[in-house]
Amino acid sequence: MKKVTVVIPNFNGISFLQDCLHALIEQESGTPEYEVLVVDNGSQDGSLELIAEKFPQVQVEALSENTGFCHAVNVGIRKSNSPYVILLNNDTKAAPGFVSGLFHAIERDPKIFSVSASMRMWDAQELIDDAGDRYCALGWAYARGKGKPAGKYQQAREVFSACGGAAIYRREILDKIGLFDEEHFAYLEDLDIGWRARIHGYHNYYEPAAEVIHYGSASTGSRYNEKKTVLAAANNVYVIGKNMPLLQWILNLPFLMLGFFIKFLFFCRKGMGRLYLKGLADGFKKLFSGEGRARKVSFRFNRLGSYLSIQGQLYLNLVRILKKS
Repeated sequence: MKKVTVVIPNFNGISFLQDCLHALIEQESGTPEYEVLVVDNGSQDGSLELIAEKFPQVQVEALSENTGFCHAVNVGIRKSNSPYVILLNNDTKAAPGFVSGLFHAIERDPKIFSVSASMRMWDAQELIDDAGDRYCALGWAYARGKGKPAGKYQQAREVFSACGGAAIYRREILDKIGLFDEEHFAYLEDLDIGWRARIHGYHNYYEPAAEVIHYGSASTGSRYNEKKTVLAAANNVYVIGKNMPLLQWILNLPFLMLGFFIKFLFFCRKGMGRLYLKGLADGFKKLFSGEGRARKVSFRFNRLGSYLSIQGQLYLNLVRILKKS
């Protein structure tokens, strides 16, 4: 049995796929045994033909249509049987020590649920694209270190959640807390699962020894677009509602209202204010749907310490935003 399965969701990503797979096949000697699995979301651009021709050692699970990021990675997780699963975006190029770095980092402590890689900007590789994700009391999830020199992020440390674009997850904890919530379709699903793990008393880390270059927003076309604006806004409401107990929700309400208002003004300036409001409305519909209510994380008193720790992180990360640290 392989120790690690690298799961790559792909949708019409042929322009990136060859570099991505070649870098994975060429990992450094001494890397723990691993396999690569591409879950294809109904691509029509020749992606499957490329894999068959140039990467016969790569496993493929071909879906008939685009079912979204969450469903695709869940398919990959269920198909694999290794104790660890790495999720990797197709628009990435992993450094030779990528798999090994993540594996050794998560092996340090059985309470570690996930480890996020050091993601570098494709066109400025000396800069960080993501060094683990943070979440604050304003209801904002953001990439730690984005746009800053990578030299400042050379120490492993705990983060709120791992970025699902390049991270390793422990299967036995996935079996306990559940897989990725497919109600998200895409965006903030990695925040959600990292949050759930923290509620259960587990930890998420960042590991600088695992490096990957990331193009960014390859499947949607840009950092801000109509589809992403609506989905991300909806999922922001949904992830708060399903993971915060009522008292915590009330405690954070003034911050959350301010955070959503600032975001609304931001998207108004980009001509997408109505789309943002539509996303918020979609999020409430999702939260109060039968499926949304069923996925609500139930409050338990024996997890009070975890909730207090999470709340501390929400305040601390708000201070970090204000200090731009």
